[in-house]
Amino acid sequence: MITRNRRTFILHAAGLCAALATAGRAFAAPGLVDENDANAKSLGYRAKASSVDAGKFPKYAAGQRCASCRFYAGTASDAAGACPMFPGKAVAAEGWCNVYAPRA
Repeated sequence: MITRNRRTFILHAAGLCAALATAGRAFAAPGLVDENDANAKSLGYRAKASSVDAGKFPKYAAGQRCASCRFYAGTASDAAGACPMFPGKAVAAEGWCNVYAPRA
């Protein structure tokens, strides 16, 4: 009986250690979108909306930024948030891309 309890304890302790070791990665915030990423380039993503080339992207208007876009999943106070245009990555709240659509 003592041996069985010891084995059970060791197995549970090992499982707990493995779960704790991977928990930090599971809850880590996604990385920011790189402006040089192929998808970011195709959508004209810029981390700072003020650096958008209005000649190349005539849809851009001053004041537009990711934080005011309907696709931005962060809150107004977040520095970055999720966007379905860039799965698994976060966009800068001050950023902009050609898919920008104002919130209703």
